[in-house]
Amino acid sequence: MTGKIASIAPYHRIGVIGAGAWGTALALIAARAGREVVLWARETEVVDTIKAHGVNTRFLPGVRLPASISATGSLAEAAKAEAILVVAPAQHLRATLTDLASCAPADIPLVICAKGIERKSGKLVTEVLAEAAPGFAPAVLSGPSFAHDSAMGLPTAVTIAARADIARRLQISLNHAAFRPYASDDIAGVALGGAAKNVYAIACGIVDGLHLGESARAALLARSFAELRRFGEKLGAKPDTLMGLSGLGDLVLTATSGQSRNYNFGLQLGKGRHAADLSAPDEPLAEGAFTASALVLRARDERIELPVAETVARVIDGSLPLDAAVAKLMSRPLKPE
Repeated sequence: MTGKIASIAPYHRIGVIGAGAWGTALALIAARAGREVVLWARETEVVDTIKAHGVNTRFLPGVRLPASISATGSLAEAAKAEAILVVAPAQHLRATLTDLASCAPADIPLVICAKGIERKSGKLVTEVLAEAAPGFAPAVLSGPSFAHDSAMGLPTAVTIAARADIARRLQISLNHAAFRPYASDDIAGVALGGAAKNVYAIACGIVDGLHLGESARAALLARSFAELRRFGEKLGAKPDTLMGLSGLGDLVLTATSGQSRNYNFGLQLGKGRHAADLSAPDEPLAEGAFTASALVLRARDERIELPVAETVARVIDGSLPLDAAVAKLMSRPLKPE
């Protein structure tokens, strides 16, 4: 770490909004970096279990939380912070931010740690932040990371995008031996990479569920990244961002790992299960199932063609059978790469 970054004062008190697996892991990461952390959970039983036993048994079982993490069911209590990590799911983000904006100190960084696109509006999570909580310093954290890996102290690297001075300060606030944040000012690019990769992970899962082979999956992954870059260019994202952790890195992880909810969602679709059954309340959330249609609609508004994403969206909504989906992609007009 350079002397310039080392001399920056960290945010000492960090609020984490959302005590799911990733929110709990981020709280643990901040605590390991030496911060005082307040973790907000909507579920009373989660707060009570953490207070009594120091473990989030519902969402991150088997991982002990240090005393520097305090759990609360009061949003106002969690908002008494110098920086806030917002880990609400993308489809609930607007409501959470609206509530948070009413009690958080003005101008502090709100770091969006959700990955997705708002289904009704087609807006990126950072665009939702700008509308629901204006006046706060916007930031987004994304990259190739699984909650359990990070919580267990396995090496993880992510990107934090914000205004340069805020991004550097967030870096020093979360950095420790097993968690390395890279700074960026490309908020749109980091938000887009985190959202779109979930859709393409579903596509790769479908390929494996259909037993189409590793060659097919590699080709699909490459074409998916081409779509992501094309869309990112239209939205003003920097090419280097999409080639980095929050773009290509996150796509490769999510589209190839059995730990990935989105990959597994696609895998089950490829095996013949229906999306409605896989989105039941007792099933783990696959954010890409909600993002796919929103991504396609936003792309149409921007006059960008995303054939892979469109195919995934139609498979999910049931308007395109699996065999027809494969034939549709393989029969597209021949063209230069």
